[in-house]
Amino acid sequence: YKRTYTNGKLYAAVTGYASQAYAPTQLEGIYADLLNGTDSRLKTVMDTVTNQRAEPGDVITTIDPAVQKAAYDALGDKKGAAVAIDPATGKILAVVSTPSYDPSSLTDANTAGSAWKQLNADSDKPLTNRALRQPLPPGSTFKLVVASAALEDGLYSSVDEKTVSPDPYTLPGTTRELANENTSAPCENATIRTALQYSCNNVFAKMAVDLGQDKVKAMAEKFGFNDATQDVPVRAYESVYPSGMDRSSTALTGIGQYDVTATPLQMAMVSAAIANGGKLVTPHMVSTITDSGGDVLKNYDDEAGTEQVVSSDTAEQLQSAMQTVVEKGTGTNALIDGVTVGGKTGTAQHGENNSQTPYAWFTSYGKADGKEVAVAVVVEQSNAARSEVSGNGLAAPVAKAMMEAALKN
Repeated sequence: YKRTYTNGKLYAAVTGYASQAYAPTQLEGIYADLLNGTDSRLKTVMDTVTNQRAEPGDVITTIDPAVQKAAYDALGDKKGAAVAIDPATGKILAVVSTPSYDPSSLTDANTAGSAWKQLNADSDKPLTNRALRQPLPPGSTFKLVVASAALEDGLYSSVDEKTVSPDPYTLPGTTRELANENTSAPCENATIRTALQYSCNNVFAKMAVDLGQDKVKAMAEKFGFNDATQDVPVRAYESVYPSGMDRSSTALTGIGQYDVTATPLQMAMVSAAIANGGKLVTPHMVSTITDSGGDVLKNYDDEAGTEQVVSSDTAEQLQSAMQTVVEKGTGTNALIDGVTVGGKTGTAQHGENNSQTPYAWFTSYGKADGKEVAVAVVVEQSNAARSEVSGNGLAAPVAKAMMEAALKN
């Protein structure tokens, strides 16, 4: 048989491809036996007697077509990725990676070879699933993790308590002063709310040092970092919070730099847990798998676990602070009429001496009429000038489109 795909580019980051020439990937690879009828759970007594292949089963995903399309359309010709999660259930509503590819080009043995060469020669790497398998520096979106650690540890009791944060802040053991993007922002001794609102580097760099790397790492791991077995059920690449650092490097991790890396899936999980009262429900993009008659062989919705990452009080405080970011801070492009939106922007430096165009990040949640969604978006490259690259300018509009699709659909 030869697989055909409807809207192949739109769903490639979810389905992967089945090919007569190359090993299948993503859901096509994980459920190959189920989808081609060789899974032993599909065989009936008659199949066994006649030695015939069973009717193929079905994989029922959690993907919301409206949210998936909103993400794909909003990313457009940008190189990037987006993930949306239902915080209450862990259901993944969208997984998009751009530029994408049409899996149909790899299904036919006669044409797969040339398509394979072309896709692999493309410098934009369309076969890479950026949403799940390309961890990047998360920049200031990681400040949510540091703030969580500070509140849970008791370093600060409230997002409205003044911190002890000189501006400028000199990295420990160095003469390097850590700059804030907005030099007129009230970042000296700012509260966590104000520091998130204006994305004050001095506050979170010092906060990470005051907490110490072990406490920041422990909080990051509660959110899902340093987990090499993050299956949704596709294996996501590990998001990393490093170890064995000096204090200056620890300071840089506080603003999502140094060797901190995260996937969009991971940063969506951070917002999902905060939005869900501090509870992180295991993210998954398959709801059930069934036989050809619709009988359920496995129910992933029922198996999704829940972990209390932060207290409900910490989650409530961070929700309030994230709403301030969107209402009157760096994330105003995510505002939606009639929807409660909280978010955090990020602009992540990378390359030698930070010479490359920064990555633009945005992670958020939206709530309306009893529905909620958590989102993370990264834009690696766009047509914008370097000076115009920001989480609010490039990533927040994508997140807004996704939240609108999820909540107003």
